[in-house]
Amino acid sequence: MDNITAEELDQKTRQCIRCGFCLDACPTFRITGQETLSPRGRIYLVRSWQQDKIELDKHVLHALDSCLGCRACETACPSGVEYGSILEMARTEIESRSLRTPAQSFARRQLLRVLTTPGQLAASLQAGRLLRPLTGGKLPGFAARLLSGGAQSSVQLPVPQEEAAVHTLPPLTPALHETRFKVGMVAGCVMKVLFSRTNHATASVLAANGCDVLCPPAAECCGALHIHAGQHEDALQKARRLLDAFEPHLPELDAVVINSAGCGSTLREYDKLLQHDDAYREKAKLFTSKVRDISEWLVEIGIAPPSAPLSRVVSYHDACHLAHGQRIKEQPRQLLRSIPGLQLVEMEEADTCCGSAGIYNIVQPEMARKLLIRKIEHIRATGATHIATANPGCLAWIEQGLMEAGLDISISHPVEILAEAYSKSGQLQQ
Repeated sequence: MDNITAEELDQKTRQCIRCGFCLDACPTFRITGQETLSPRGRIYLVRSWQQDKIELDKHVLHALDSCLGCRACETACPSGVEYGSILEMARTEIESRSLRTPAQSFARRQLLRVLTTPGQLAASLQAGRLLRPLTGGKLPGFAARLLSGGAQSSVQLPVPQEEAAVHTLPPLTPALHETRFKVGMVAGCVMKVLFSRTNHATASVLAANGCDVLCPPAAECCGALHIHAGQHEDALQKARRLLDAFEPHLPELDAVVINSAGCGSTLREYDKLLQHDDAYREKAKLFTSKVRDISEWLVEIGIAPPSAPLSRVVSYHDACHLAHGQRIKEQPRQLLRSIPGLQLVEMEEADTCCGSAGIYNIVQPEMARKLLIRKIEHIRATGATHIATANPGCLAWIEQGLMEAGLDISISHPVEILAEAYSKSGQLQQ
């Protein structure tokens, strides 16, 4: 059994010297100005209840629930505080103490189950389409209020890139020409339903650059949404299953590639997640050592630049778990700059959270909405015709904001834009 110990939590929270560098980096503090809604304040609350100075009550619960988990504070912190790990530990403690109402706990678990089970997600989206005339395309009111603790959510039911179904990749996509590398690819759970075009673009671009792409059929959810929500045991089960799916192939793989920022951040921390598991500790270390974001891997191996121009003005939004969780910011921009004819323009606060943050836009709709409006205004100011970002939550949430604002701006993953340029150049497998 993997246990999060009080000693581990104490050691991590003691690293905070309360210097305040995190304050301006924190989206919720930036909007509210409340110390308890800052990383420093939240860490102080965690230490205080850990030392029995305060109760783990609804006020502490609100402070921790209102955190996006974007980890921008980690980038700003001079002391190397592992805030993301502290937050996950604290949320795990919250869930283990059953501090929510039974109905709300059940609703959250069901939401995670649907989102991370491709068949259930596809069926739910199909049902949502049938109910769209009654709901206006939004979550049903009772469900929204239950999940958000009473607040009315304005979250739209996600719109898949194509028909709501589970779209899988072939077990092997061979390199288009000479094989340079053999890589595994994590196709994900949400990605298989909502963003399968992104998955196919990823495999095609890898193949065009000399990679045999292995996608084990048994590989399912990585557990990222669960660990971020404090569902620790569920996350461990998901992680073990994913490792089991990849284990027979790991020795021969040069990398394990992922195109979802939130998932990638969790995959890179499997070694920490499973450090107390004797059966999986070494497997997790080997797996983690090979994990690469798609943009990171393509820059690392060097790509064949597209030969045909793609006339487009693009602005890039940094997904939090890519920029702050994995410290990958320049590589996606490098890929976009490699496309002839594409103009890359920067937006203000490009690496500030858009408010999606996993299930945050559902369970904390008011703050998520404020952050989305702020992001859309920064996007509008760029004059871009297209937005690129590397996380499914950001893609869906910002797309909703663009539609609501009446902006004729499209959005997609950077690898899709690269695949489009390759297709135009005749450099992809037909």
